[in-house]
Amino acid sequence: MTVDVLRRPAAAERRARVAVAVLFFTNGALFANLLPRYPQIKADLGIGNTAYGLAVAAFPTGAIVAGLAAGVLIRRLGSARVAVACTLLTGAAILAAGLADSVVMFAAALFLAGAMDAITDVAQNAHGLRVQRRYGRSILNSLHAIWSIGAVTGGAMAAGAIALGLSRGQHLLASAVIFSIAACAALRFCLPGPDDEPVTGEGEPATEETGAEDREPRREGRPAAPRRTGYLLAAFVLIATAGTLVEDAGNSWAALYLSGTLHASATLAASGYIALVGAQFVGRLLGDRLVDRFGQRAVARAGGLVVAAGMGLALAVPTVPGTILGFAAAGLGVATLVPAAMHEADELPGLKPGSGLTIVSWLMRLGFLLPPPLVGLVADATTLRLGLLVVPLAGALVILLAGVLRGRRR
Repeated sequence: MTVDVLRRPAAAERRARVAVAVLFFTNGALFANLLPRYPQIKADLGIGNTAYGLAVAAFPTGAIVAGLAAGVLIRRLGSARVAVACTLLTGAAILAAGLADSVVMFAAALFLAGAMDAITDVAQNAHGLRVQRRYGRSILNSLHAIWSIGAVTGGAMAAGAIALGLSRGQHLLASAVIFSIAACAALRFCLPGPDDEPVTGEGEPATEETGAEDREPRREGRPAAPRRTGYLLAAFVLIATAGTLVEDAGNSWAALYLSGTLHASATLAASGYIALVGAQFVGRLLGDRLVDRFGQRAVARAGGLVVAAGMGLALAVPTVPGTILGFAAAGLGVATLVPAAMHEADELPGLKPGSGLTIVSWLMRLGFLLPPPLVGLVADATTLRLGLLVVPLAGALVILLAGVLRGRRR
């Protein structure tokens, strides 16, 4: 009889975890530096809500167009190299979006930024899951928490730049240079070798004596029938999409809603997005422990309830402090949704390794594509307050679909 014990990660694995965390951090920080600049860009370009919504939808459109290319690039170049290279291109595209002098150039730059961001996202998650298999325990939520730290840092940098009166070009150029250097430095410490290396149950790379049957076990008790697998995959995509939809509400509309409808100052208006990603960070920091104790299903249902109740109340009683708290509740509620969907899709039987992760990562980008123009149309026809009802509705959808997620382990 053998007894499983927690294996202390080797020094190379600990360094790889820090390195991939840096990649998550830079990915969150780069785009967050642009978001608080949206109201100023919209005003300078002189466009309405509908045109603005269509323009910012170019970011998820680029992500959808390029997303499926991530798998091919990762297999040829390696996940770490792909993540770093696309990080550099993302920074350049975000700088171009900030300097755009027409709505067409703005949308084109966001399209390129979205394409590079999507590939970076898949690559860094693939490398993070590879490090997680080496560890032999869950670390993915903590990596996504680092992404949230990066997003908060980026949002705070933007708010500070606005308060100091820095131009968009000065601010976004500094952001691109700083985080590109950080990503390049992290590449040296990422895991070497192919991304599809077999891994044993203790987290060690498999040798000739350990075959596929010794790898980290996938989900037990679920058949590999294509129909069942397709149903589960679709549910995971919807859960991840609900999470990204709520994130997009903070990305695209929080600053506009606070500064326009509620007449908050430009600096204070940036607090809506910062509150969302800050609370999301707290939820992801606690996520691994909560999931281990209560299961993905219970955590997701509780999160959906927090989103629906928190943001619903904020929209029912609109005040600046209440709205900031509502966005914070939304961020806390969706904290574990995307990591949960990615992890569970990656373990689905009947799919090639990495296929579930790539499909979910690609399709969930619809959560960033559809809401901006939809919210813009509703806002122009009625009010932005009614358009933001998509947030509590997303929370209700998670409550309905959470049953497909893993329950508490005995």
